[in-house]
Amino acid sequence: MQLSTYVLSLQKPPSLSYRHRLCHHSLSKRPFRHKLICSLANSADQRSSELVTTLQSETLKTLEWPSLCNYLSPFTSTSMAFSLTKAAAIPVGQSREDSQKLLDQTTSALHALEALKSEPLDLSVIEDVSEILHSAASGQVLTVRELCRVRRMLGAARAVSEKLAAIAEGGSLERYTPLLEILQGCNFQLELERKIGFCIDCSLSTILGRASEELELIREERKRNMENLDSLLKEVSVSIFQAGGIDKPLITKRRSRMCVGVKATHKYLLPGGVVLNVSSSGATYFMEPKEAVELNNMEVKLSNSEKAEEMAILSMLTSEIAESEAEIKYLLDRLIEVDLAFARAAYAQWVNGVCPILSSKESEMLISNGADNALSIDIEGMQHPLLLGSFLSNSTDFITSNSMGPSVLGNKSGEMTPIKSSKVVSNFPIPIDIKVQCGTRVVIISGPNTGGKTASMKTLGLASIMSKAGMYLPAKKQPRLPWFDLVLADIGDSQSLEQSLSTFSGHISQICEILEVASKESLVLIDEIGSGTDPSEGVALSTSILQYLKNRVNLAFVTTHYADLSHLKEMDPQYENAAMEFSLETLQPTYQILWGRTGDSNALTIAKSIGFDGNIIERAKMWVESLMPEKQQERKGVLQQSLMEERNSLEAQFKRAESLHAEIMKLHHEE
Repeated sequence: MQLSTYVLSLQKPPSLSYRHRLCHHSLSKRPFRHKLICSLANSADQRSSELVTTLQSETLKTLEWPSLCNYLSPFTSTSMAFSLTKAAAIPVGQSREDSQKLLDQTTSALHALEALKSEPLDLSVIEDVSEILHSAASGQVLTVRELCRVRRMLGAARAVSEKLAAIAEGGSLERYTPLLEILQGCNFQLELERKIGFCIDCSLSTILGRASEELELIREERKRNMENLDSLLKEVSVSIFQAGGIDKPLITKRRSRMCVGVKATHKYLLPGGVVLNVSSSGATYFMEPKEAVELNNMEVKLSNSEKAEEMAILSMLTSEIAESEAEIKYLLDRLIEVDLAFARAAYAQWVNGVCPILSSKESEMLISNGADNALSIDIEGMQHPLLLGSFLSNSTDFITSNSMGPSVLGNKSGEMTPIKSSKVVSNFPIPIDIKVQCGTRVVIISGPNTGGKTASMKTLGLASIMSKAGMYLPAKKQPRLPWFDLVLADIGDSQSLEQSLSTFSGHISQICEILEVASKESLVLIDEIGSGTDPSEGVALSTSILQYLKNRVNLAFVTTHYADLSHLKEMDPQYENAAMEFSLETLQPTYQILWGRTGDSNALTIAKSIGFDGNIIERAKMWVESLMPEKQQERKGVLQQSLMEERNSLEAQFKRAESLHAEIMKLHHEE
C-alpha cells in the first residue's frame, strides 16, 4: 500500500450569518442602534447555548446515557477510546449526515469483523502518545523510550490502515469505504518512523552509532581508548595480585574513572597513584595508577562528547515530532474513531442490534403521501438497552463470546445483510413497539403507575441518542425514526431544597427552559406533565404546554394521569393517545403500549386486590360516579378557556414577530 504525505489544510472561516451581516451593514449611519442589536443578539445566543448544554447534560444523565456508554467500553481496544466511553464522551452526530456517517462506519466495522474473524484487527497496540507530543511541542527533549513509543504507534497505525485496505481489496470496496474514509488524508509519518528506527534500537532502548557520523567516530575512538585503558589496568592489577597486594585482581570504576583495588597496607605498590575511594572497612583502596590518568581523562572527555551527541540526536528527533504534532494528533483522533466504530459493531453483535434508518422531513413527507397510516417512528420489539445490558452482563455469553448475535447490517442502499450466530435472543426485558404516525406531534401516554410509561419513554429517548451516536438498536427488523437535533427530558422529581423549589416548581422550571431551546427538530420527553398541583389547574397548564409544543417541536412524548388530556386528539389529529396495557386478570402490567387507546389508573381495582375493605371500595366507586359528571363539565370549561388563551397568546406573539421583522428589514435596507 502506498502511503502519501498529506498536509493539513486550514478550513475557511464560515460565512457570516444574516444577523452578523446585518450587524456590519451601514454602521456609519446608525452605529449605536446596530451595536445594541448585535450585543443583545450575542448575549441571547450565549445564554441559549449555555442552556442547551445544561439541558442536554441533564437529559443524558436522566436517561442514564453514561451507564449505556459503560456497556460499550469493554469492546474498545485502545486506552483512549476506553476513557471516552467511561466518560460518556463518545461522538454524537451534530447533524443527520454526521449520524448517518457514524452508522455507516458501524456497519462497515461489522463487515470487517466478519471478514477478519480468523485474524482479528489488533487495535490494542495503538498507544496514547498525546502527552509525549505535548512534551515535544513544549520543548522538552524526549527520552529513547518515549521516541520508541511514538514509533510503535506510527507503525501500528500504518499496519491497521494496510490491513483494512487489504480486506477491502479482497472483498467489496463499498462495504469498507466508510472505515477507509476515516483514515483517508492521514499522514502516517513513514519517514519519521523510519528515521527513529534508523537512529534507535527500540528492542534494547539504545541509540545506534549509525545515527550520526560524529557519534560513530566518537564511539570508535572511545572503544580504542577503553581497550588501551583496560589492557593497562589488567596488567597493573595482576602485578598487584602477584605482589600480595590484593586477594584477586580487581578492576572497577569510581567517580566515573577506571581504577584498581589494592590493600591499604600495599598502597605503596602504586607510587603516584590517586586514591579515588576507600572501602567501608577501610581495608581496600581504589586507586587510579598514574599511567591511567591520561587515558581516564580521555574516557571522560569522549563519554561527555558521546552524551552530547546522543542528546543532539534526541533533540533532532524530538524537533521532528514537535513539527508533526498536529498531524500525529489528527492521526490519533482518527484511530480512536476506528476503535469506536469496531466497539459499536461488537456491541451491536452483543445485543443483536439492527441498524436504524434516520428519516428526514423530505422522506417523511414522501412516505406520508404514499400511505394513509405511514409512520414517522416505526420501532418494533425494542428492548430497553440498560435492562438488556444488565441481563447480558450476568450471562455467560458476555464472557465467552465476542461474535454474538445475528446482527442485521444496513448499508446506504438499504440492502440487508444478516450475520449468522447461534446466540439465543432474550425475551427480557420485554420488547415494546413504538409506532408514531407521520404528522403526529404530541403523544400522550396514560396508564397506571409501575405500568412502564416512564421506561417506554426512556427507551425512545435512548434509541434517539444511540442512533445519533451511530449505535445499533436492540430491536427487530429495521427501526425508522427521525434525527432529532436535541433530546430534552423532564423525568423524575425536580424538587430542590437548595434552590427553594417544590416538586411542582422544579417541574415547571425545567419545562420552561425546555420550551425556550426546543426547535422543530427536537424530541421532548415529559413525565407526569402538570403534576404536583391542583388537578384542574394542572390540566389547564398541561393543555397549554402541549398546544405550544405541538407547534414548536418535531415530537413530544408525555405521560399523564389526567384523562382530560386524551380528548385533545378529538380536536386535533396532531395529537395521539397511547396507553400502557394492564391485565385485570393478573392485576399486573404487561408493559405493552396500546396505540390510540387511553389508559385507566385502575386504582380501585388495585386497591381491592391488595385487600382494602369492600365497603371502602364501593363507597369510592360511588364518589367517582357522583363527581365525574360535574368534574367533566368543569374540566371541559377549563380546557376550552385554556385553548382560547393559548390562541390569543399565539396571535399576540405573531403580531410582535411581524413588527420586529419589519423593523429589522427597515434597518437592513437603510443606506
